[in-house]
Amino acid sequence: MTRPRTKAPVTRPRMKDPSLRRSVTLFRAFLREQRDPASCYALLARDAVDQVEAYDGPVTGRTVVDVGGGSGYFTEEFRGRGAHAFLFEPDPTELGDRPPDATVIADGYLLPLQDACADVTFSSNVLEHVADPQTFLSELVRVTRPGGLIYVSFTNWLSPWGGHEWAPWHYLGAERARARYRRRTGKAAKHTLGENLFAVHIGPTLRQVRARDDVTVVSARSRYWPFLAETVVRAPGIREIATWNLLLILRRCPP
Repeated sequence: MTRPRTKAPVTRPRMKDPSLRRSVTLFRAFLREQRDPASCYALLARDAVDQVEAYDGPVTGRTVVDVGGGSGYFTEEFRGRGAHAFLFEPDPTELGDRPPDATVIADGYLLPLQDACADVTFSSNVLEHVADPQTFLSELVRVTRPGGLIYVSFTNWLSPWGGHEWAPWHYLGAERARARYRRRTGKAAKHTLGENLFAVHIGPTLRQVRARDDVTVVSARSRYWPFLAETVVRAPGIREIATWNLLLILRRCPP
């Protein structure tokens, strides 16, 4: 008779809320994203890897799988800190002119990796771009070793930035927002709801993740807020707007 698995207790790291200065710096960089994407994403990559190390210690010597990392800023930052980092990106047009060495064109639903090969599996702002978030998350879990860390962040639909380049007008409807974007810029929006952007919400995502028996939720917090970063995620309704961007830190459970 097989005994049911139970989740091992996890010691929560004491991570303090980041500073107001850090949040303001990231927000200013975000506002300059279109004019200076390199500076914006290099700063975001440094900040994200800082968050990984705050929960899991130095990444030096560890194997990191970056899923959907675009042109490779996160992968390069991990490598700069001594990690064995590899980028898996499904869209070649997102790679830019000089993607990191050993980049693999691969779908996040079916990574060409063996089970439990990564110490850290990393996904920044990808979940809202996949039609089946749970299958995507399952693949991240599959390639993470027991005890390994899974970093997932996404911009939820009801965030002020949920509509991406046509936010915040998405509150009035996606098609109306996209039409306004075309009138204002003279070009079609990059994202289309139901094709490459999906309405992912915090409440259902948290319930689905917490119901899994293969991961433990170490932290669920606003990625960018300088205060009450975990508290706001505990407030149903309010969190769907106030969180802005949800960061999930997950730990792979032993088999």
